[in-house]
Amino acid sequence: MKSKNYQADVVIIGGGIAGITTAIELLESGKKVLIIERDLEKNFGGLAKESFGGMFFINSPQQKFSKIKDHVEQAKKDWFSFAEFEKDEIWGKRWAEAFLESTQDIYQWVSKKGIRFFPIVHWVERGLFQPGNSAPRFHMVWGTGHGLMQTLIGHLRSVSNTDTLQVLFEHKADDFVIENDTIVAVKGVDEKNNIGFTAKGDNFVVATGGINGNMEKVRKHWHTDWKTPPEVILNGSHHFSDGLIHDKVNKLGGNLSNMSLMWNYAAGIPHPYPKRKNHGLSLVPPKSALWINYKGERMGPVPLVTAFDTRYLVTKVCEQEKQYSWQILNKKIAYKELAVSGSEFNEGIKEKKAFKFLFSLFTGNKKLIHTLEKDSPNYITANSVEELVMKMNKLTGSDDIKVETLKQTIESYDANFEHGKNIWNDEQIRRIEHTRQYKGDKKRTLKPQKLNQKNAYPLIAIREFILSRKSLGGIQTNLSSQVLKVSKINGEQEAFKNLYAVGEAAGFGGGGSHGKRALEGTFLATCIFTARKAAEHILS
Repeated sequence: MKSKNYQADVVIIGGGIAGITTAIELLESGKKVLIIERDLEKNFGGLAKESFGGMFFINSPQQKFSKIKDHVEQAKKDWFSFAEFEKDEIWGKRWAEAFLESTQDIYQWVSKKGIRFFPIVHWVERGLFQPGNSAPRFHMVWGTGHGLMQTLIGHLRSVSNTDTLQVLFEHKADDFVIENDTIVAVKGVDEKNNIGFTAKGDNFVVATGGINGNMEKVRKHWHTDWKTPPEVILNGSHHFSDGLIHDKVNKLGGNLSNMSLMWNYAAGIPHPYPKRKNHGLSLVPPKSALWINYKGERMGPVPLVTAFDTRYLVTKVCEQEKQYSWQILNKKIAYKELAVSGSEFNEGIKEKKAFKFLFSLFTGNKKLIHTLEKDSPNYITANSVEELVMKMNKLTGSDDIKVETLKQTIESYDANFEHGKNIWNDEQIRRIEHTRQYKGDKKRTLKPQKLNQKNAYPLIAIREFILSRKSLGGIQTNLSSQVLKVSKINGEQEAFKNLYAVGEAAGFGGGGSHGKRALEGTFLATCIFTARKAAEHILS
């Protein structure tokens, strides 16, 4: 096979937000940078480009605007509570503390690049059995993740030229070249032209994402809390987040840690217009919908409601004999509350059209609903419980759901509204009421009301699967993002001199800075944070 040769000061494997941020910092200081990106040029920006674009900040201008009091010490309590770090975790804890003390710096960095945020902060992952976010901290990028990456890529281009930056698209890095115990190059294949390549450099940065696009690895590292892996796991990650470079780093002696920790979602559906194999969409489940198991029963003992503890939702679904679930709702709930976590179906924000966004906020995302009605077989409508059950069983090819069971489930919930105004004794209703007390959720959440009401027909059932999303574990790094290994001399940890890992590849810092759970909005921010730490050390 023919081979091409490239040379740069720094070679970055991966063109997502972490790789691009690293490149920006290096280019601004005059370094020559080469980015090896396996995907097409139109997809430059990685999974961040497809994301909703939420970012976690503490004591931000948006929080102050809404008179939300927040501070680092409280956020640290929330983070460490939700993370449930193992006692022997060292680097994950150090990275978590370092990040929490730096969110204002990250806010300033993205703001100077031209990133703007929606004025109202979202409040997610509030906690269930483990305290979570005690204050709203999820800042939506105006333009979603798509706009975020467009802005950063534009800045990348503005601080570079053909002499300082080269991006190799459709190039797969698959190994390192070692000379005298030192990494001197990355080698791989130009997949478009089937030509080998070698990229030499002084420093190398792994920014390849996690392992969650590789279902084989996801199943291999499935956490014991979630029993056995479900028969169906949808891919909500990047299809090139396959862990190949993780394995190569590990082969060199680099440490991998917390590989069983993942941030998966419980409300995935097959993408109606898939762009890759097993492509899934992550729905934002309506708080007013009933979340039921494969037999039509509510799971519990605490009913499943989104925005409190995503890991709990995944755990409860995986406890079932058949590890998928259903949302039962009606058209009124769907229009008000149903959404997708990502840029694709949030056009008003993505396109930065305020009127379009506000219109959808008040009237509902009707385009999304019509799309699912038309093109998603997992989105079922009916004008009676009997018809709904018949269609649900037809979809699954079973008779798992009995009409009597689903009727009892719905009637038991609806009975709360027969006892008089506000005499409601149901944990889901209490959580809806609690959610609506915050203005950021009130406009997007219905007042508690009966589910089975004719004026809100049709009834809707959505079959949902576990969706693989993000790796919370990964390549272990020190606070300069240098990859760590065990010394051959004394058996203690030491760092590779010229090998770095950033973003999801590093478990968002140290091989596990989130622990078991994420407070959400933290992924994009920690990608930027770890990338800047790597660039700072390279430049030192």
